Amino acid sequence: MLLWAAIVGASFPVVGMLSEGLPSLLLTAMRFAIAALAMLPLVWRKGPEMPDILGLLLYAFMGLCLAGFFGVMFWAAHRVSALSMSALFVSMPLLAYGIGRVLGIEPRAARLPAVLALGAGGAIALALAQSGGNLTALQFGRGEGAFFLGCIASALYPVLSKWGLARGILSSDAAVRTFWSLAMGCVLIALAGFAMEPLTAMAKMQPKDILLVAYLGVFSSGVTFWLMQRGTGVLTPGAVTAYSYLVPFVSMLALFAARPEVIGWHWLPGSALVITAMILLFRTGGRQLAAISHADAGRLRG
Repeated sequence: MLLWAAIVGASFPVVGMLSEGLPSLLLTAMRFAIAALAMLPLVWRKGPEMPDILGLLLYAFMGLCLAGFFGVMFWAAHRVSALSMSALFVSMPLLAYGIGRVLGIEPRAARLPAVLALGAGGAIALALAQSGGNLTALQFGRGEGAFFLGCIASALYPVLSKWGLARGILSSDAAVRTFWSLAMGCVLIALAGFAMEPLTAMAKMQPKDILLVAYLGVFSSGVTFWLMQRGTGVLTPGAVTAYSYLVPFVSMLALFAARPEVIGWHWLPGSALVITAMILLFRTGGRQLAAISHADAGRLRG
């Protein structure tokens, strides 16, 4: 999940480098197709594993969650400020925890919501530091509302994965779950793109856009969601998505590498809060893994 945070943190600047005016839905379908193809070697090693009808429906719903978030992210890249996107993005762990509680896959615990709130505060403080403390960039309009709906969709993805795993609907292999959710999402979002966007707009893509989408497909979609699926197998959705608090921290480190002159004390409060939250999260995750191992040992003895 630390690697996941590093890749996602590097993806937001890449999205902003795409040319304006490109169709967001069709771009997302292209990104998902590349990501699904990147997963094929891992899936091929497991042999054919065709899900049943219920599994396909759940994979389709999960794919729509992914497509909803990334489609909105492409659309909002040139309409929403980076600060607003960061502030809304860090709501995802709390959303995942709340939805998980409703579906009964998150345990009742006061500690995890407190850690999530601490990390959210630190991530927002880092986003404010990056904007120079310019609160006027933090706003909520039509674009921000659409991006928030995308964040809700993204929060649903690990929740549905955990729910399907707990009921034996989804494959136990992370690569298989990643492939089918991306493949189903690709088909559905491509159909929506063909219906709602002009196909001729894809002709505006420049060679650098193709390379950027290929990078986003392989790494920011394929690899990151495979890593998330691996994490979902042993952690709760709230704990998995909490690693998104490291995304602005990674962006901060990248900024320091490119512009060391911006380093200042105003970065310290947010950094301290995020690091504290992640240390507490590591301890919480360790206890969850220990509990799972103890339960597995008990079943073997039985």
